[in-house]
Amino acid sequence: MKRLQRIPGALALLGASAGAWAGDAIGEAQKQPLNVTAIAMFVVFVLMTLGITWWAARRTRSAADFYTAGGGITGFQNGLAIAGDYMSAATLLGLSSMVFMRGFDGFVYIISFFVGWPVILFLLAERLRNLGRFTFADIASYRLDQTRIRTFAAFGSLTVVIFYLIVQMVGAGQLIKLLFGLDYAVAVAIVGVLMVVYVTFGGMIATTWVQIVKAVMLLAGGLIMLALAMGRFGFSIETLAAQAVAAHKSGAAIMRPGSLLADPVTAVSLSLGLVFGTAALPHIMMRFFTVPNAKEARKSVFVASGFIGLFFLVVCLLGLAAIVIVGQDPQFFEGGKVGGAIIGGNNMPVMHLAKAVGGDLLLGFLSAVAFATILAVVSGLALAGASAIAHDIYARVIRGGKATEEEEMKVSKRVSLLLGVLAVVLGIAFEKQNVAFLVGLTFGIAASANFPVLVLSIYWKGLTTRGALVGGVIGLVSAVAFVVLSKAVWVVVLGNPAPIFPYEQPALFSMPLAFFFTWLFSVTDKSARAQKEIASFRDQYVRAQTGIGAAAASAH
Repeated sequence: MKRLQRIPGALALLGASAGAWAGDAIGEAQKQPLNVTAIAMFVVFVLMTLGITWWAARRTRSAADFYTAGGGITGFQNGLAIAGDYMSAATLLGLSSMVFMRGFDGFVYIISFFVGWPVILFLLAERLRNLGRFTFADIASYRLDQTRIRTFAAFGSLTVVIFYLIVQMVGAGQLIKLLFGLDYAVAVAIVGVLMVVYVTFGGMIATTWVQIVKAVMLLAGGLIMLALAMGRFGFSIETLAAQAVAAHKSGAAIMRPGSLLADPVTAVSLSLGLVFGTAALPHIMMRFFTVPNAKEARKSVFVASGFIGLFFLVVCLLGLAAIVIVGQDPQFFEGGKVGGAIIGGNNMPVMHLAKAVGGDLLLGFLSAVAFATILAVVSGLALAGASAIAHDIYARVIRGGKATEEEEMKVSKRVSLLLGVLAVVLGIAFEKQNVAFLVGLTFGIAASANFPVLVLSIYWKGLTTRGALVGGVIGLVSAVAFVVLSKAVWVVVLGNPAPIFPYEQPALFSMPLAFFFTWLFSVTDKSARAQKEIASFRDQYVRAQTGIGAAAASAH
């Protein structure tokens, strides 16, 4: 429980906002007996998704099909797929356990994940669809130097993807060791192989539908469990809350704000990273290129927000129900002593709740879906990484835009295979490491390196290539430096006695640095190229706001 009483430990759960699972949040759990029901259900899910991949492979004929499903995904489907990225195993297990232990503080964390969606809806979704074709670099380099900006954007995207893949792979191994009883290395290898199959053969079509299926299954499982649990409280939230207060050792205090975010600097920095980092994650941005027009892009965010909101409310209520049903049942505690250590670790209350209200069948179903959530997220990450290398570096920088679609797709599939191997190797190598800092680093880099360049390229006519490069690089380097010098790495990982940087989250410091130096080096750039870039902003602005020209560009 001590891990959940401080920001660094809670960070492992906060990474759930985009599907993350940090190893230290579950690394304490012991390997459980082989869960035959869960494994059987997981095999059924894998066979179903492989069928989807076979179907998608027959429809993936062009680069547009591979990267963006040919722009043929509807707003509703895309919204459900985005929700699938957000509704993760870590969300279900981690955030419900925070409500179980901390009450209102856990609910505040859940609500905080919504703050990023208005940014995406009102500032980015429509403009991303109107300006981009396949990747974040398409937008950042629209009126700037193609070679340099694409190289930087691709490097920033790859950095985020690789760090996030490490978190996901470590989470996969630890989670399956916990829920299925399989060995860590076996779980990591299974995820890696399936990720490569989904991406290489099915591309974005397969990845999208795997995410949709996973989202539906996870939401259905959560709603079924909630219905069964609420039946014990007469389907009354008031009754549930009253019994939770009576059952929790903190009493009425669980319904009041606690001390989880006692440090306001860390709280603000964490919020900035989550809000703006989410908007700049490569695999999230790619989703807006899969719809046919800006109207469907906006609809995607609206639909995603609805499903995510429903799921988070379900998670909150499940956490309260677990306080009463699990927290007072000695069979779920080591030694049969209520109030002691929870069997399987602090993140298991909702799984014990599933067993209590639905037996082994519901427990097996949720365990299988939990594993499936990781498959969907890593597939999206691998596709984002492959597109950064094949589309931005190979096709646009190395080949100068002269590569054929067949060549580009061939490179993409090879890169997907390499990313799969790298993900498995790194996942196994980091098995014993505390990877919570990678979650903060991932969002910090996205918020500090990607977001300033992205939003300024869309809205500020004064942005120049020099400003974007200097600001982006400073944002990237400072975010990494602050995390390395913080307690999470400097003390916990490297073993030094005290941190040099006193806070856990970099975004509050690295993101303003990125914006400032982007502005400074743009306004002081008086070169002829800079003047041309500034002059071409009007054309970009018209297309971003109206979509004029976007359809024609997507057709090429």
